[in-house]
Amino acid sequence: MRMPRRGLVIQARTRWLLVGLALLFSLVLLMYLLECAPQTDGNGSLPGVVGETMGKEYYQALLQEQEEHYQNRATSLKRQIAQLKQELQEMSDKLKSLQEKKSPKVNGMNYQGTKEQTSNDLLEFLHSQIDKAEVSMGAKLPSEYGVIPFESFTSMKVFQLEMGLTRHPEEKPVRKDKRDELVEVIEAGLEVINNPDEEDGQDEDDGVGDRQLYSENDFIEGYYRTERDKGTQYELFYKKMDGMEYRHVTLFRPFGPLMKVKSETIDISRSIINVIVPLAGRTEAFAQFMQNFRDVCIHQDKRVHLTVVYFGQDGLSEVKSILESVARETDFNNYTLVSLNEEFNRGRGLDMGARAWEKGEVLMFFCDVDVYFTAEFLNSCRLNAEPGKKVFYPVVFSLYNPAIVYANQEIPPPVEQQLVHKKDSGFWRDFGFGMTCQYRTDFLTVGGFDLEVKGWGGEDVHLYRKYLHGELVVVRTPVPGLFHLWHEKHCADELTPEQYRMCIQSKAMNEASHSHLGMLVFREEIEAHLRKQAYRTNSEAAG
Repeated sequence: MRMPRRGLVIQARTRWLLVGLALLFSLVLLMYLLECAPQTDGNGSLPGVVGETMGKEYYQALLQEQEEHYQNRATSLKRQIAQLKQELQEMSDKLKSLQEKKSPKVNGMNYQGTKEQTSNDLLEFLHSQIDKAEVSMGAKLPSEYGVIPFESFTSMKVFQLEMGLTRHPEEKPVRKDKRDELVEVIEAGLEVINNPDEEDGQDEDDGVGDRQLYSENDFIEGYYRTERDKGTQYELFYKKMDGMEYRHVTLFRPFGPLMKVKSETIDISRSIINVIVPLAGRTEAFAQFMQNFRDVCIHQDKRVHLTVVYFGQDGLSEVKSILESVARETDFNNYTLVSLNEEFNRGRGLDMGARAWEKGEVLMFFCDVDVYFTAEFLNSCRLNAEPGKKVFYPVVFSLYNPAIVYANQEIPPPVEQQLVHKKDSGFWRDFGFGMTCQYRTDFLTVGGFDLEVKGWGGEDVHLYRKYLHGELVVVRTPVPGLFHLWHEKHCADELTPEQYRMCIQSKAMNEASHSHLGMLVFREEIEAHLRKQAYRTNSEAAG
């Protein structure tokens, strides 16, 4: 108890000491003011007049002091503002000089007008803009949906992922600004090809007399995507009808005039594609697949190897018979059948198919038995995959259940007639990553599939994420020549909750379009309305 009481006493003494010091200071100040006050002749005894005179002079002195203080402060601020303006002007001049060096003036077709303007500085600048895209080297994306996909287009149509309820998966560019944009881009690509820069190493050896001039009819396909903080990137491909070489032009529009990034010649005449198909059962689907393979790969393309990885023994003999029959009828022997006596695992099957190839580097197309593709797609596969640089993840157009789509017909039309890009016939399968074109060395370098994934789905997403976090560019775009045919889906109870959810989601998405599903949901209501209408009609006729 002694310590708290002692502390209170000390605090009280301290307070009294402070009060005393304050009083003493006030007294000294008062004496100083009285001593300094001016004396008057006759009014020295008039306290009111003396106090008034002293007050005016005192406040005048204070005002004068404050005015001088603010004038000095204003002068200092003006000097600082002038210095900042000078520094800002110097920085603006440097930035303007840098921009003029990086983005030279354009002429004619919006390309560089002098040799100096086609320097490595410009190319480096443009590449740096494109390489900062989410899909390019070293990108760390949160998920497989973080990548910005390309839209694909031809001279007449655009194939787009974002449809909503008004746009279509395939449509003509209706808006004038979009038509003008694509026409300008195609013509700009032609300008690059037909009038190559002298310093372009790709065209150094081309003599003027030997060079083929390209026209709009030689444009095959293009891809474009817009990044909101950079601009629009275009990938254009041209080809003469009688040749195998493609001309590839990359353009970039950094929210301004088009700029050339590169121009190159691509020869795909010797590019072999190893089509790898994992399979278990489903021999009827495989027979249909081989019909498409015969027409496209054997009769048209002729640069394809087929690898079938079959799981189990049930149906294996039928698959062998189908392969041998096709080989006998078409004199085609470029196929490999790998038999695995184990439970089906898509990732394991594709991995085994990739490792079964023993002839060095090869471009692989991971395919399913329900996929229908065209010869044009095979060329797109070759053009958009590059060893050590690019992998191609096309977006498949998935067809709906033909029993629902063609419910007004007695039987659905043949498969070839179902291959149309319409909202009621199918949709762009942008949540699927199973169909892909990539080189064997790139696949092995990233470690292939995660073989711990069992059952349906998941293995393709894991591989896709590996590429997103690696050093290769991922090209993601809808492709008109790739279709996923509808088939009944069964979601097994053995799947994990995540796999089962993905399977059910895929099953629901594959059934029918928004409008067709709506008609099915409200079928009873529609039938009740038709019965009422029929009853009214009969009643009026009887009356």
